[in-house]
Amino acid sequence: MEGLIKGLIDVAIGHDDDKNNEQSASQSRDERSRSTWAQVVTGEEDADRDGGDRGHDRRHGNDWNRRDNEKEGRSRREEWEVQGSRISGQQQQGEYGSEHGYNRDQWAKKESSEENNDGWETVHKKAPRKHHKVQVENWEGYKRPASEQNYSDEVEVGAELEPSEDELADFARACNKLWELDLNRLVPGQDYEIDCGEGKRVHGREDMAQASLFSWVSEDVFRKPTFSRFCSLLDNYNPDQGSKEVVTPEEKQEQAAFIEEISRTAPIKYLHKYLSYKGVTSNDYQDFKRMLTSLWFDLYGRGGTSHSSSAFEHVFVGEIKQQGGQEVSGFHNWLQFYLEEAKGSVDYQGYIFPRRRGQFPDSETQLLTIQFEWNGVLKSVSSTLVGVSPEFELALYTLCFFLGGEDNHVELGPYPVNIKCYRLGNKIGSVFPVAES
Repeated sequence: MEGLIKGLIDVAIGHDDDKNNEQSASQSRDERSRSTWAQVVTGEEDADRDGGDRGHDRRHGNDWNRRDNEKEGRSRREEWEVQGSRISGQQQQGEYGSEHGYNRDQWAKKESSEENNDGWETVHKKAPRKHHKVQVENWEGYKRPASEQNYSDEVEVGAELEPSEDELADFARACNKLWELDLNRLVPGQDYEIDCGEGKRVHGREDMAQASLFSWVSEDVFRKPTFSRFCSLLDNYNPDQGSKEVVTPEEKQEQAAFIEEISRTAPIKYLHKYLSYKGVTSNDYQDFKRMLTSLWFDLYGRGGTSHSSSAFEHVFVGEIKQQGGQEVSGFHNWLQFYLEEAKGSVDYQGYIFPRRRGQFPDSETQLLTIQFEWNGVLKSVSSTLVGVSPEFELALYTLCFFLGGEDNHVELGPYPVNIKCYRLGNKIGSVFPVAES
């Protein structure tokens, strides 16, 4: 009897052990499944959220492994598909618009990610793109006649807008004064954030950026009058350098509205005073504004085609050369870069190593030398001032065109810069900053 009872107890214990082992194995498989799913779909998103604890959480099954697998996995997958991920270069050019729901209207983009046959996300992708919101509701209004436009208040003309004797005697001092007068210049970390990625050499073709250059830009930036009017001009051009541009009456109104808006700011008022002192332009402010409009927006021939380009299009918007192999030409403006990157047309490839060893750009840097692809075409090296206002750039480049040479070695705040300026007769052929050591 005693042996029988002991045998029954052993059987019972053995059965329970087997059941526990089976449950443990099943739980282990579920744990591994949840852990793998988390690793695939979260990627850099977990790093942003959990910081240095990401590896610890994955090892011990925290966060994801404590949740309901089926419900949470489905929720996270839907979130991943909405956020999407960045697609590089040639694939972006050929496949992005058709297979990824890209909508160019109003800079909007519906992103989704490629999936394999099992419904799993691939892991060989750049970090998920964060949503970019751009205030565009007023842009159509900029096409109305000048009499129907609403402009910001004029900047009060004070002594600080009068060029000093030192500035009149030294062109470089005047350029730095424009930097000081850029009251609309953005503050890194407050108005926007960039991720410079890793460095590379000019002839390198590997992609050294795991994320977009711009992590985010505040929506308030696009409520600034000069920024908003500038951005409304960017979609008026055909990027093909060999195509004739057709400027509609509405686009001319946009140009006039932009010039009128920036003419109310400190950098442009200072530019007018400086050029008038030098005898370059009339004292009459209306004549000055007409000169600016002609200088930047009048069409001229480039690449053998008449009326195919303008200073504004080349410098700020960018063009794609077709002769002798495709190449991006111009495209030196950070706002254009941000908007094109948000649309999926630009793939940031990394920054170019500075000439001086040990000096590398970071999220605070406002003068960058970078490499990127635009519509699948490479721009091997390009310099841009980040966060500056449109009125500052236009004033700086206009000043260099009229009073400088091909090389203009100046200081803009903390940055020693060579403003390269090339002429096409009496027009601006190209002008852009080059960081100096």
